[in-house]
Amino acid sequence: MNLNQVTLGTTNIAQTKVFYQLLGFILIVDTPHYLRFACPVGEASFSFVLEQQVSSTTTVYFEHEALDNAVDALLEKGVEFIELPADKPYLWREAVLSDPSGNKIKLFWAGKNRLNPPWKVPVKAI
Repeated sequence: MNLNQVTLGTTNIAQTKVFYQLLGFILIVDTPHYLRFACPVGEASFSFVLEQQVSSTTTVYFEHEALDNAVDALLEKGVEFIELPADKPYLWREAVLSDPSGNKIKLFWAGKNRLNPPWKVPVKAI
């Protein structure tokens, strides 16, 4: 199985479109009630559907090998961060921000620890 996409809610399609394009994502579907973006690296996509209200506990992670440089470039464009890049005890480096609808976003780099942390459980064949 492969993950196709994740859909989040947004209260403002126009602001969401501008915000995610500013972050560097590629707009592939644009309607008055629905947006879909492709990641610039790989084949992942994600989307937004217009909602009256958004209350999400979801955190979306976007991986970037040159995390600090990417954050610096976004800061120069006026993107505001809740937390600037910092090394975490789970061996990832992360920066935290939220989109115009309040969805939490983490930009991170974990290298080999993304799928192979020291505490990884043994993978069993299916």
